[in-house]
Amino acid sequence: MSISISAEKREAIGRDNWKNRADGKVPAVVYGPNMEPKNVLVDRKALFTSYREAGESTLVDLVTNGDQALKVLIQDLQYDPMSSEVIHADFRAVDLTKEITAKIKLRFINEAPAVKELSGTLLHALDEIEVSALPTALVANIDVDISTLKTFDDVIHISDLILPEGVRSIDGLGETVAVVAPPRSEEEMSELSKTVEIDVAAVEVAKKEKKEGEADEAPAEEGKAEKKTEKKADKK
Repeated sequence: MSISISAEKREAIGRDNWKNRADGKVPAVVYGPNMEPKNVLVDRKALFTSYREAGESTLVDLVTNGDQALKVLIQDLQYDPMSSEVIHADFRAVDLTKEITAKIKLRFINEAPAVKELSGTLLHALDEIEVSALPTALVANIDVDISTLKTFDDVIHISDLILPEGVRSIDGLGETVAVVAPPRSEEEMSELSKTVEIDVAAVEVAKKEKKEGEADEAPAEEGKAEKKTEKKADKK
């Protein structure tokens, strides 16, 4: 099932887009090979729904003012730091006959026995991998089955991932994707607590020395002021 987003041509640029954003529309740019960048507007809710399903690595049909659909990838969403709403997006048009590079999110599935039975902590060394493929071969996520992590010595590498047909990893196959770290021993936790106590004590000492130093400097400054006053009086 294809994902489609409707767009309209946009004249406003920069800060002039405040009204569009207030009306629930997101300014965006469409760019790609053999085309001039185009400014468009898309509905914020429709963009969010499509992005949630497609991510940045699944083709989307972008239809501008009823024209023929353009195959694009949703790229570089920008968010308002206060409201967390999307305020800008890039749509990357692609040539379906040529391979491109893209980053695909990793989705960790199932449960690691080393976590459930040995109380370990799952560590994600990677959350996404960079791949090369024809645009039509790209997917939104690649599943990582962590049920193979039965001991603390087990490791999942990129080479262990099942990639879709026609998708090739650009990242090294030997790179670590996930491991399970053993729980800290009582001795390690005790040493960690001591370190924290020492750090706190050091901060308190530093604060005390700073206050004492400021107190010692104050009279000296006052003395300088008095000498300056005396000199001025002598000149008069």
